[in-house]
Amino acid sequence: MFSRLLGVFLLLFACASHADLRLRLDEKGLDAAQIQASQALIDEAFAKLPPRFIQALDRQVTVHWSHDLPDNGYGRITRLDALSLNARLLHGLVDGSAAHERTGRPHGTVRAELLATVLHELTHLYDRARLWSPEERARLQRCRREAQSHGLVGQRDACRGDVQRRFTLSDDPRLLDLAGWQQAVGQRGAREGRNGMVARSADGYELSNPREFVAVNMEYFLLDPEYACRRPSLQRYFSGHFGWAPARAQACPAEFAYLNASSDYQKAPLGKLDPARVYEVDYLFAEANDNWVSRWGHSMLRLVVCAPGRPRGPACRLDLDQHLVLSFRAFVGDIQLSSWDGLTGVYPSRLFILPLAQVIDEYTKVELRSLASIPLRLPREQQDALVRRAAELHWSYDGNYYFLSNNCAVETLKLLRSGTGRAELEGLDSIMPNGLLDSLAGRGLADRSVLADPKEALRLGYRFDSFRDRYQAMFAVIKQRLAVPQAKVDDWLRQPAAQRRPWLQRADLQASAALLLLEQAAFRQQLLLAQDELKQRYMGADAASDPTLNKAGDTIGRMLLNSGFLSRPAELLEGGYGLPQPSEWARLEQQTADRQQTLRNLSDDLDKDLRELLLPERRRELEDSEANLKQVGEHLRALHQQAGGLKLP
Repeated sequence: MFSRLLGVFLLLFACASHADLRLRLDEKGLDAAQIQASQALIDEAFAKLPPRFIQALDRQVTVHWSHDLPDNGYGRITRLDALSLNARLLHGLVDGSAAHERTGRPHGTVRAELLATVLHELTHLYDRARLWSPEERARLQRCRREAQSHGLVGQRDACRGDVQRRFTLSDDPRLLDLAGWQQAVGQRGAREGRNGMVARSADGYELSNPREFVAVNMEYFLLDPEYACRRPSLQRYFSGHFGWAPARAQACPAEFAYLNASSDYQKAPLGKLDPARVYEVDYLFAEANDNWVSRWGHSMLRLVVCAPGRPRGPACRLDLDQHLVLSFRAFVGDIQLSSWDGLTGVYPSRLFILPLAQVIDEYTKVELRSLASIPLRLPREQQDALVRRAAELHWSYDGNYYFLSNNCAVETLKLLRSGTGRAELEGLDSIMPNGLLDSLAGRGLADRSVLADPKEALRLGYRFDSFRDRYQAMFAVIKQRLAVPQAKVDDWLRQPAAQRRPWLQRADLQASAALLLLEQAAFRQQLLLAQDELKQRYMGADAASDPTLNKAGDTIGRMLLNSGFLSRPAELLEGGYGLPQPSEWARLEQQTADRQQTLRNLSDDLDKDLRELLLPERRRELEDSEANLKQVGEHLRALHQQAGGLKLP
């Protein structure tokens, strides 16, 4: 008999210690209609909660209407077992007007905001709930009894230090990475104070701290059928945490909209990226040069995108015109790159999406820096997640760029960490692009073996050499064929264009081809010198007194202002949050087409004005370089025709 009673007691104790969440309406002072409307709201909120949420939050929470809340407040938790709602809103809930009255707040109507408030505040309770084992709970109770027996009243709360406190959501490192509170460099795992996911936010309140971020996003996870499509990374996190997800009316689009920051203003910037077409992701490393901001290289990621219709496979590496580059850069809103501003974080750090061909030209031809493209060893699921995360950052992230602490390497590492969730990246704390590459290779995440054979690496597109070596090889041909007096290619290019011109007509077919490449290089150098000259004049003392210079400066400023959307595309859309959905794509197409046309017009105007602003000797050198290019091109065509070869364009 005693054993049966003991069994019943233990069963009752077990049930009581694992009771589910209960919501009880405080009916005091309410009439029947108010009770009915209130209970309907509470029941609807309860039905939205995940089963695990209900099971884990084992308490009764009393919901009551209060006159003590501020006029603009909807509700708040007043105790760990009590939720207050604003009594001023009860009348509209009863007569039905709350379901139609617009609030100007994210969820639209008063009733929708009340429903979201109940879910929001319950999430705070869930987030605060300590998940203690029976042993931990017994140790806490033992500590409190001892403190009470010794009269140490204040020691009761200190007892919690003996038990490991585990928040369920808001201090989870994985969620903090996805939310935007990233690990700070050199802070031993400490989180950054500023959340950079400020663009296309669901509700600015979510950025105040991680606890509010969790509560706000639970509102949308439970109430918004588009949440899974707008914030897919967080949707996957919450679904994984609860082992459950709300029903969705329709599937998310397979593609993500993005803005291609191409320098070719003739191309439409709005593109669509399908993760299923990404064969591999490479760590793209631009080697260092003598420029102080580039002395440690530059970190980027390369998306090896397959041509439409091509199955994913090694052949996709040949589709270079489809490949994209993810590059965190300092968006400079003026034409002066200040080292001080770069150190103090004045420049915004944004994720640019660029065509691979443009990046190759930018580094190998203009900056004369080689590129190494090292495949990352990522399972398919992690690779897809990385592409999704990159799209989210492209639309939402606007950080601060610091050359020494939040530069391209740090930003790329944060993208890899939040995009893949790889444990090997958690303790990584590299601030240099070359150091990050070494760390990735050392942890087996980057396959450096593709660079073992330099010729094969060039052939397969794992390496793109600086044109400096190519220019020197072309100069060796000229040296051999024409016996020019210069010893190095730099000496040859440093000559005035007029002094190189007499050699152009003496060249044979092979030497002319080499000269064409070098004259193109010389012209690019002159353009860079002209750009620097204009920058110095624009920033100099004579800018204010020169009306033509002022006009060009105004044009440059308008170009910078209008091109900013390529790095911060969120400015093109009003309303909405997260990834743009198909219903917003039409507006994006119109907006980007209008901005691109403006940039084309400004670019044409600038080309006309800038020539007139150059000092006479620089303008003459540019014109002479153009004349050389025209002459060597015509000479090369004539030689081809004489040799019976193909006619050149």
